[in-house]
Amino acid sequence: MLKSLTRARSPVSSPSFLFCLPRPFPRPLPRALTTTARPIGTFTERRPDRQLPGPRKTPIATLLTIPLFASILLLAAVGLFNYQKSSSSVVSSTLYALRVHPVARESLGDDISFKSRVPWIQGTMSQLRGDIDIAYSVKGTKGEGVMRFRSVRGRMGLFETLDWSLVMRDGRRIGLLDNSAVGPYPQAATTAT
Repeated sequence: MLKSLTRARSPVSSPSFLFCLPRPFPRPLPRALTTTARPIGTFTERRPDRQLPGPRKTPIATLLTIPLFASILLLAAVGLFNYQKSSSSVVSSTLYALRVHPVARESLGDDISFKSRVPWIQGTMSQLRGDIDIAYSVKGTKGEGVMRFRSVRGRMGLFETLDWSLVMRDGRRIGLLDNSAVGPYPQAATTAT
Protein backbone atom coordinates (compact mmCIF):
# COMPACT_ATOMS: atom_id res chain seq x y z
CA MET A 1 0.00 0.00 0.00
CA LEU A 2 2.87 2.34 0.69
CA LYS A 3 4.15 1.76 -2.82
CA SER A 4 0.82 2.67 -4.35
CA LEU A 5 0.69 5.98 -2.48
CA THR A 6 4.16 7.04 -3.55
CA ARG A 7 3.43 6.13 -7.15
CA ALA A 8 0.22 8.08 -7.21
CA ARG A 9 1.91 11.27 -6.04
CA SER A 10 4.72 11.69 -8.49
CA PRO A 11 6.37 15.12 -8.47
CA VAL A 12 5.97 15.59 -12.23
CA SER A 13 2.20 15.29 -12.22
CA SER A 14 1.76 17.75 -9.33
CA PRO A 15 0.35 21.10 -10.48
CA SER A 16 2.52 23.06 -8.01
CA PHE A 17 5.62 21.56 -9.54
CA LEU A 18 4.64 22.81 -12.99
CA PHE A 19 4.98 26.40 -11.79
CA CYS A 20 8.59 25.77 -10.80
CA LEU A 21 9.70 24.55 -14.22
CA PRO A 22 11.45 27.13 -16.40
CA ARG A 23 9.25 28.43 -19.17
CA PRO A 24 10.58 29.09 -22.61
CA PHE A 25 10.97 32.79 -23.48
CA PRO A 26 8.67 34.07 -26.19
CA ARG A 27 10.46 34.56 -29.44
CA PRO A 28 10.82 38.19 -30.46
CA LEU A 29 8.98 39.31 -33.53
CA PRO A 30 11.17 39.69 -36.57
CA ARG A 31 12.00 43.31 -37.36
CA ALA A 32 11.86 44.58 -40.85
CA LEU A 33 14.99 46.36 -41.92
CA THR A 34 14.39 49.84 -43.22
CA THR A 35 16.68 52.14 -45.04
CA THR A 36 17.59 55.61 -43.85
CA ALA A 37 15.57 58.58 -44.97
CA ARG A 38 16.32 60.03 -48.34
CA PRO A 39 17.92 63.47 -48.25
CA ILE A 40 14.88 65.50 -49.23
CA GLY A 41 15.37 68.71 -47.29
CA THR A 42 17.61 70.79 -45.11
CA PHE A 43 16.90 68.67 -42.05
CA THR A 44 18.68 65.64 -43.48
CA GLU A 45 21.38 67.57 -45.31
CA ARG A 46 22.69 69.61 -42.37
CA ARG A 47 25.09 67.96 -39.99
CA PRO A 48 24.29 68.14 -36.28
CA ASP A 49 27.87 69.08 -35.41
CA ARG A 50 28.02 72.04 -37.78
CA GLN A 51 29.29 75.46 -36.75
CA LEU A 52 26.66 77.85 -35.43
CA PRO A 53 25.99 81.06 -37.36
CA GLY A 54 27.46 84.28 -36.04
CA PRO A 55 25.34 86.85 -34.22
CA ARG A 56 23.48 89.41 -36.28
CA LYS A 57 25.38 92.51 -37.17
CA THR A 58 22.49 94.89 -36.34
CA PRO A 59 20.85 94.29 -32.94
CA ILE A 60 18.33 97.08 -33.61
CA ALA A 61 15.44 94.64 -33.87
CA THR A 62 16.48 93.09 -30.58
CA LEU A 63 16.77 96.48 -28.90
CA LEU A 64 13.34 97.50 -30.20
CA THR A 65 11.68 94.48 -28.62
CA ILE A 66 12.82 95.44 -25.10
CA PRO A 67 10.54 98.52 -24.80
CA LEU A 68 7.72 96.57 -26.43
CA PHE A 69 8.12 93.76 -23.88
CA ALA A 70 8.31 96.25 -21.00
CA SER A 71 5.15 98.07 -22.13
CA ILE A 72 3.22 94.80 -22.51
CA LEU A 73 4.40 93.72 -19.06
CA LEU A 74 3.38 97.08 -17.57
CA LEU A 75 -0.08 96.97 -19.18
CA ALA A 76 -0.61 93.42 -17.94
CA ALA A 77 0.42 94.40 -14.40
CA VAL A 78 -1.92 97.42 -14.39
CA GLY A 79 -4.76 95.24 -15.67
CA LEU A 80 -4.12 92.60 -13.02
CA PHE A 81 -4.02 95.15 -10.21
CA ASN A 82 -7.24 96.74 -11.44
CA TYR A 83 -8.89 93.31 -11.60
CA GLN A 84 -7.76 92.65 -8.04
CA LYS A 85 -9.32 95.93 -6.90
CA SER A 86 -12.55 95.33 -8.82
CA SER A 87 -13.04 91.89 -7.29
CA SER A 88 -12.32 92.99 -3.72
CA SER A 89 -14.91 92.90 -0.97
CA VAL A 90 -14.82 96.70 -0.58
CA VAL A 91 -15.95 97.29 -4.17
CA SER A 92 -18.63 94.60 -4.07
CA SER A 93 -19.94 95.86 -0.70
CA THR A 94 -20.10 99.49 -1.81
CA LEU A 95 -21.83 98.50 -5.04
CA TYR A 96 -24.38 96.44 -3.10
CA ALA A 97 -24.95 99.29 -0.64
CA LEU A 98 -25.40 101.65 -3.59
CA ARG A 99 -27.98 99.31 -5.14
CA VAL A 100 -30.14 99.26 -2.02
CA HIS A 101 -29.69 102.93 -1.02
CA PRO A 102 -33.02 104.76 -1.60
CA VAL A 103 -31.45 108.07 -2.69
CA ALA A 104 -29.13 106.32 -5.16
CA ARG A 105 -32.03 104.30 -6.57
CA GLU A 106 -34.01 107.50 -6.97
CA SER A 107 -31.17 109.18 -8.87
CA LEU A 108 -29.80 106.26 -10.88
CA GLY A 109 -32.88 104.10 -11.23
CA ASP A 110 -33.05 100.34 -11.03
CA ASP A 111 -30.43 97.84 -12.19
CA ILE A 112 -27.42 99.74 -10.78
CA SER A 113 -24.14 98.23 -11.99
CA PHE A 114 -20.71 99.19 -13.29
CA LYS A 115 -20.79 101.55 -16.25
CA SER A 116 -18.55 99.38 -18.42
CA ARG A 117 -17.98 95.66 -18.67
CA VAL A 118 -14.45 96.00 -17.37
CA PRO A 119 -14.71 98.52 -14.53
CA TRP A 120 -11.81 100.85 -13.91
CA ILE A 121 -11.32 101.38 -10.17
CA GLN A 122 -9.51 104.66 -9.52
CA GLY A 123 -7.67 105.42 -6.31
CA THR A 124 -5.90 103.44 -3.64
CA MET A 125 -7.14 100.50 -1.65
CA SER A 126 -4.88 99.31 1.15
CA GLN A 127 -6.85 97.60 3.88
CA LEU A 128 -3.66 96.64 5.69
CA ARG A 129 -2.55 100.27 6.06
CA GLY A 130 -6.11 101.37 6.72
CA ASP A 131 -6.53 103.63 3.69
CA ILE A 132 -9.35 103.17 1.18
CA ASP A 133 -10.02 105.92 -1.34
CA ILE A 134 -11.73 104.60 -4.47
CA ALA A 135 -14.02 105.86 -7.20
CA TYR A 136 -15.69 104.04 -10.09
CA SER A 137 -18.36 104.75 -12.69
CA VAL A 138 -21.85 103.33 -12.22
CA LYS A 139 -25.02 103.39 -14.27
CA GLY A 140 -28.70 102.69 -13.79
CA THR A 141 -31.87 102.85 -15.82
CA LYS A 142 -32.30 106.61 -15.19
CA GLY A 143 -28.74 107.92 -15.28
CA GLU A 144 -25.08 107.40 -14.59
CA GLY A 145 -22.45 108.82 -12.30
CA VAL A 146 -19.26 108.24 -10.33
CA MET A 147 -19.39 106.68 -6.87
CA ARG A 148 -16.65 107.79 -4.46
CA PHE A 149 -15.81 106.03 -1.20
CA ARG A 150 -13.22 107.15 1.36
CA SER A 151 -12.53 105.33 4.61
CA VAL A 152 -9.57 105.35 7.02
CA ARG A 153 -8.55 103.26 9.99
CA GLY A 154 -6.23 104.27 12.81
CA ARG A 155 -3.78 101.95 14.47
CA MET A 156 -5.64 98.98 16.00
CA GLY A 157 -8.97 100.69 15.36
CA LEU A 158 -12.02 100.27 13.19
CA PHE A 159 -12.61 101.77 9.76
CA GLU A 160 -14.30 105.16 9.76
CA THR A 161 -16.09 106.21 6.58
CA LEU A 162 -15.28 109.81 5.72
CA ASP A 163 -16.95 110.16 2.33
CA TRP A 164 -19.46 108.11 0.41
CA SER A 165 -20.96 110.13 -2.38
CA LEU A 166 -22.35 109.91 -5.86
CA VAL A 167 -21.47 112.52 -8.49
CA MET A 168 -24.04 112.51 -11.25
CA ARG A 169 -23.26 113.22 -14.89
CA ASP A 170 -24.71 116.74 -14.68
CA GLY A 171 -22.28 117.58 -11.82
CA ARG A 172 -24.77 117.18 -8.98
CA ARG A 173 -23.14 115.67 -5.87
CA ILE A 174 -25.31 113.42 -3.71
CA GLY A 175 -24.07 112.54 -0.23
CA LEU A 176 -24.91 108.94 0.58
CA LEU A 177 -23.34 108.91 4.03
CA ASP A 178 -26.30 109.60 6.29
CA ASN A 179 -26.10 108.15 9.79
CA SER A 180 -29.83 108.59 10.38
CA ALA A 181 -30.77 106.42 7.39
CA VAL A 182 -31.27 102.68 7.67
CA GLY A 183 -28.06 100.87 6.72
CA PRO A 184 -27.89 98.28 3.96
CA TYR A 185 -26.86 95.59 6.46
CA PRO A 186 -29.56 95.43 9.17
CA GLN A 187 -27.86 92.58 11.06
CA ALA A 188 -24.67 94.59 11.49
CA ALA A 189 -26.61 97.61 12.75
CA THR A 190 -28.42 95.61 15.45
CA THR A 191 -25.28 93.85 16.70
CA ALA A 192 -23.26 97.08 16.86
CA THR A 193 -25.65 98.71 19.36
